[in-house]
Amino acid sequence: MPFNSVFAWFIKKRIHQIDLFRKYPNEVQFELLMKLLSAASGTKWGLKYEYSSIHKIKTFKERVPLQDYDAIKPWVDCMYAGDQDVLWSSATKWFAKSSGTTSHRSKIIPVSKESLEECHFLAGKDLIALYYSNYENANLYSGKYLVVGGSADDNPNFAHSYSGDLSAIIMKNLPWWAEVRRTPSKEVALMSDWEQKVDKIAKITMLEDVHLLTGVPSWTMVILQRILELSGKNDITEVWPNLELFMHGGVCFDPYREQFKKLIPSASMNYLESYNATEGYFGIQDQKDSNELLLMLDYGIFYEFIPMSSYDGVNSQIVKELSEVVVGENYALVISTNAGLWRYIVGDTISFTSTLPYRFTITGRTKSFINSCGEEVIVENADKAIAKACLRHDASVRDYTAAPIYMKQTEGGAHEWLVEFNKMPSDINAFTHSLDEELRSLNSDYDAKRSHEKALKMPHLQVLEKGTFEAWMKKHGKLGGQNKVPRLNNDRIFLEQILEFNESFNVNK
Repeated sequence: MPFNSVFAWFIKKRIHQIDLFRKYPNEVQFELLMKLLSAASGTKWGLKYEYSSIHKIKTFKERVPLQDYDAIKPWVDCMYAGDQDVLWSSATKWFAKSSGTTSHRSKIIPVSKESLEECHFLAGKDLIALYYSNYENANLYSGKYLVVGGSADDNPNFAHSYSGDLSAIIMKNLPWWAEVRRTPSKEVALMSDWEQKVDKIAKITMLEDVHLLTGVPSWTMVILQRILELSGKNDITEVWPNLELFMHGGVCFDPYREQFKKLIPSASMNYLESYNATEGYFGIQDQKDSNELLLMLDYGIFYEFIPMSSYDGVNSQIVKELSEVVVGENYALVISTNAGLWRYIVGDTISFTSTLPYRFTITGRTKSFINSCGEEVIVENADKAIAKACLRHDASVRDYTAAPIYMKQTEGGAHEWLVEFNKMPSDINAFTHSLDEELRSLNSDYDAKRSHEKALKMPHLQVLEKGTFEAWMKKHGKLGGQNKVPRLNNDRIFLEQILEFNESFNVNK
């Protein structure tokens, strides 16, 4: 029997377990929390909050305070130095560096054996299981798959410990069934020099029969474009005629969708979205014709939700259980995990589209928005607006960031956009107007503030030279892997840094 058929039979056995938490979500989550509390009851954290006497969700919420990274950092520092039984019971020797923004500061997130196997590995298995369930003619494992990831370094504090991109930690520990078809070799895939790695990956994989891609859209696109440069082919179907799936996450796919369709102009090409963060794997697209994500409830993660209408960080007073959420409201995600994160505010926001089962869309970040005068523009608005503007003007955007121009006493404010195009629109002024119109149609608060230009004037859009964002990220050691440009900022700090860098970048070119 062909390997692909055996694999399909094996992988789809997981579907009935997914159906179980679809049907009994609250029961699954309660049992999971009790299991987490029991496992961590003898740790320093568990003893401090008397986990052994917690038997209700209500007690857990009353006794354990909400946490942000600043609150848990001293505990994580102890673990990174080699202490054990701090936040979690099993030995923790892997630490993922969060690369959610291009800020100078990295967050060190502990990765336990349980979180690696019961969350991240299981999520990878579920992605394939759901794909094979939705596409009966799937043929992924007749060929190779390419993962675009980061790198990791040894932790000098104790033996057999290392830290780096989560993707590198996962790749270093892949089970045999995931490793057997992967390309290129680990030595190449884990290289720390991103530019050299892109070249080597392109040269090696362009000669393989690749059926599956997985990675962050922006960096995957860089590799695909390099493959076309080296091969002299017109599109990726000429290089990999059997390519059928791109599993993507990390950023919204909308601004990249049309670019991928041009790079891979194949009617049989499919796309599968997931919500994977350094802290855990939260959601997977489980329906063939919908971009909504199924909340994965049995990955060793207990969920809570803070309504953004009352959000005040760790001081938030209203925290909902899963059974209390409603469709359409914007929530900040709070997690307790099998790696020892307890009531931890991830920093991402989601909105439920269904509660039977629990499906959602990612709406942005708790600190990634623009709300200078009540417009409340979130990343979801910005991504959709710029994608629609690109469609209207036959353009494609590589990266962008935006921030407010603050109101003055006699003058309204605006939003300033720095945009790097892969393909420029023929009329940048018309493109800016389209962007504004799309934002107004997507966000009623923004539309109200734009009305008569009293609070907000037309956006200011500045085109950056191709390669500007990449050069800035390289300068700050944030090139490649899971790193990404922050889309929206409610202050001008990042935007001003890019503007200053842009001046010197253009002078030195």
